Amino acid sequence: MDQFNGLAAFVRTADLGSFAAAGKALGLTPSAVGKAVTTLERHLGVRLFQRSTRSLRLTEEGRLFHDRCKRILDDFEDARASLAHALATPNGRLRVSVPLVSYHLLLPVIPEFIKRFPDVELDIDFNDLIVDLIDQGIDVAIRSGDLPDSRLTSRALRPFRMLLCAAPDYLAECGTPLRPKDLDHHLAIRFRYPNTGKLQPWPLRVSEFDFEMRARTVLTCNNMEALRGATESGLGIGFMPDFLARAAIAAGRLQPLLTDFLDGPGQFHLLWASNRHLSPKVRVFVDFLSERLFSSHCAIEA
Repeated sequence: MDQFNGLAAFVRTADLGSFAAAGKALGLTPSAVGKAVTTLERHLGVRLFQRSTRSLRLTEEGRLFHDRCKRILDDFEDARASLAHALATPNGRLRVSVPLVSYHLLLPVIPEFIKRFPDVELDIDFNDLIVDLIDQGIDVAIRSGDLPDSRLTSRALRPFRMLLCAAPDYLAECGTPLRPKDLDHHLAIRFRYPNTGKLQPWPLRVSEFDFEMRARTVLTCNNMEALRGATESGLGIGFMPDFLARAAIAAGRLQPLLTDFLDGPGQFHLLWASNRHLSPKVRVFVDFLSERLFSSHCAIEA
């Protein structure tokens, strides 16, 4: 780097005709510029300037060296300008990993992102399996639940609420539960987490000290879309996110149940690798989703 600084000092001095003028252009003292040029001459083993008390002229070797050095510095400035432009303009392939159920949130806003940032190529993997972002080369992920990986940075997105739902035909045949204890006589459609194999609990807030849900499970699946479809078909009561059930509730295909007894919202997070030099494409995607998907409250449309 000292040699590069020497090149800059030499070229500026040759262009402007004095150490003082070169120092002013480079933000250095005249003595610092003169020292840098002298060090460069010592390193090259050749005199670049003829010095006198009144003038500073390039030697023949200095003129040859100046032409090459000026091209090198010009190329460097062009490269730096190109890099600055690339950093300022988000572009390139952006790999995103999201749970299957989140496409209900993403798809309505993705066209706007593509229109706003046309040079970013989105590569979205809808998958409920948890992948290692760093090992798999994933730029951004959407996840819910615990976030144990300290190598990742996170930002919270909109809260959502989980709902117990059933089809009107099922309720007409089996009755509508009015309190958690009534679930003992109903059929349950349960979600199994793909990564752990555990069944998703139904977080019911009840006052009965000895309450234990004894609904009979008729179907277990590891896909929320399938769970909603089975619930709409009248197989039993399903537990799903509000944004997944919203359209079916509005159309009358599902009815929310026991909303006063359900405890706690869910939370999505955006995750990306911890890095002080956040790439523009990741930054704009994170900011965009935070702006479009973030909400400070849980909304239920029943």
